[in-house]
Amino acid sequence: MMRNIKVEHLVETPIEKQQIELVERKGIGHPDSISDGLAEAVSRALCGEYIKKCGVVLHHNTDETQIVAGRSNPQFGGGEVTQPIYTLLVGRATKEFDGVEIPAESVALKAAREYLRTNIVDLDLESDMIIDCKLGTGSSDLRDVFNRDKVPVANDTSFGVGHAPFSELEQIVYESERKLITDLKKKIPGIGTDIKVMGLRDGDDITLTICCGMVGRHVDDMSHYMNVKEEMADYVTDLALKHTERNVITRINAADNCDCNSVFLTVTGTSAEMGDDGSVGRGNRSNGLITPSRPMSMEATSGKNPINHIGKIYNLLSTQMARDIVKAVPEVQDVHIRLLSQIGMPIDQPLVASAQIIPEDGANFVSVKAETESVIDEWLSNVTKITDMVIKGELDTF
Repeated sequence: MMRNIKVEHLVETPIEKQQIELVERKGIGHPDSISDGLAEAVSRALCGEYIKKCGVVLHHNTDETQIVAGRSNPQFGGGEVTQPIYTLLVGRATKEFDGVEIPAESVALKAAREYLRTNIVDLDLESDMIIDCKLGTGSSDLRDVFNRDKVPVANDTSFGVGHAPFSELEQIVYESERKLITDLKKKIPGIGTDIKVMGLRDGDDITLTICCGMVGRHVDDMSHYMNVKEEMADYVTDLALKHTERNVITRINAADNCDCNSVFLTVTGTSAEMGDDGSVGRGNRSNGLITPSRPMSMEATSGKNPINHIGKIYNLLSTQMARDIVKAVPEVQDVHIRLLSQIGMPIDQPLVASAQIIPEDGANFVSVKAETESVIDEWLSNVTKITDMVIKGELDTF
């Protein structure tokens, strides 16, 4: 069957040449990102359990994880959580299949604790967070839908979007949060995991406004706090200048008022300890960014099953398509991918697979179009590869 692939020449100013560009990333310790991370960790663990016990991934969705903020009393050199953060793992899971029982709640709780222990490293799981689990029963009658011997059918009429390549600002915003956690935090443990990076490019001037919950027990006093901020700002600016020749200004915790001793200090490294709730899907899109200058989907990706849930598959797939197109077709400046499913139809046969391309000046668009169609068709021909990559943890969803 011929696929409905549409490639069009987009008449639009490329993102790098637009006057204003905004990019945001909510770091891994932001309450919304914690919800995303927990939801995806639970889904991936359930996939593994289903495969181990039943040979196939069964119906589940864990994309409704909620975080209710606690209360805390942060102090330089210490502090304490006075009311634990409450986390509810919620969704649906298949708990019995062909006479085999699956301990879905136990699997979910173990996966959640392992995720938090690995990623939200300043959180004391014994005292700082209550983890509850309420998984409804998923339908065990969906074995035909989840049969991996054929292409699954879409669970909904929905769409996914992706774009490539990342602009300079997008790359800077994404890497700033990641490198602060994976690199600088090893040297400066006072840096918390709750880091939000907001990037503005106004012409050739880039302003990075970063909020970071500092960990009180690793920060001695106000002078030490200010030194940490200065080191963070210098680190991020140096990192940004590896990606751009534009002017870069970095500000850390811009709302601080040192004269009033009002600074972003925490006990656990996340604002979930005091006042900030979290929900799946309220933060980063599946490419790890929030990009109002680009086409975006409002769909929550984390925690949805990776077999037939279009809200997950098509958002991840469109991003992979876009990235492969710019690798294969160097004449492409920007590409926007939109995939639309139709409920009940095989996921390798979208109602439309749309690619909007801003080509380089003088590019042969006939050739660009043909190469783009080939990349899209190749991915759709191997659409279940996305499922395999998700189950193996090879794709981030936020």
